[in-house]
Order: sequence, then C-alpha cells, then structure tokens
Amino acid sequence: MFRGINAIALDAKGRLSIPTRYRDLLSNAQTTHVVITIDTDAPCLLLYPMAEWEIIERKIAELPSFNPVARRIQRLLIGHATEIELDGNGRLLVPAVLRDYAGLQKEAMLVGQGRKFEIWSNERWQKSRDEWLASDLAAADEMPNELKNLSL
Repeated sequence: MFRGINAIALDAKGRLSIPTRYRDLLSNAQTTHVVITIDTDAPCLLLYPMAEWEIIERKIAELPSFNPVARRIQRLLIGHATEIELDGNGRLLVPAVLRDYAGLQKEAMLVGQGRKFEIWSNERWQKSRDEWLASDLAAADEMPNELKNLSL
C-alpha cells in the first residue's frame, strides 16, 4: 500500500526520483515498468505498478464503448496511459504531454493513494488541498453510505 506524501523534484529532462522506500513496491522481480496516466477529475497524474494497472485497464476496456461516459474514460485513461521503466537510480522520465497536463515543472508532490500514487505539481497540490480543507463537507445525501458509517 502506498501512503504518505513526499515532496519530489523533477530534473531538467523531466525525470522524477521515486523515494527509495517505494521502489521495490512499484517494481518486482518480473518488471521495473510502471504506468502513468492522467486523472480525469483533477489536474494530476496517476502512477500505477504494472500489475495494478493491468487489472484496471482490463476493467476499463470491458466498459461499453457506445456509452459516452464510458468512452470518455476509455479515451482519457487508456489513451494517456504510458508505460515507463524505472531506471537504475529509481527515476522515471515523465513524458512532456503528461507533465504539461499536470503542470509539472520543478517541484512536485507524490501522494500515496493505496494501490497507486498521484503526482501533483506542488502549486496545484497546495491550492487544491487548501480548497478541500476550507470547503464544507458534501451534503449527507451525496455522501456514500460507506463513508457515513466510517469511524476514524
């Protein structure tokens, strides 16, 4: 499980270095490949270990392509999905089109989300986080029952 938040830097070539403690979890004996794609609801990227991505990709591909919402998700998530190999130093070269989408420049945030990471520009992360903290919680009728019954 990926958890926590880490400030990371992108170098001049667009590479980011994965913190050491996550490298073995992202790769395994069979592959050092990961998949990066866009988040369709936020200006950030999603980073998946290959095994996790293959499960999600299969589910997305099985959605009905004649449904406009399903087709949108297929186009955006699978269309932007890029397989990337971790280099010997634990770095990933993020393609320019994905860096542009997320507004990634020099400073970024790697946010653990369980089975994946989100990669945010530092500026967008700070702004979004502040908005989430300042916003009123969703109306009770919009909140999933699972969340209503969650005790922390």
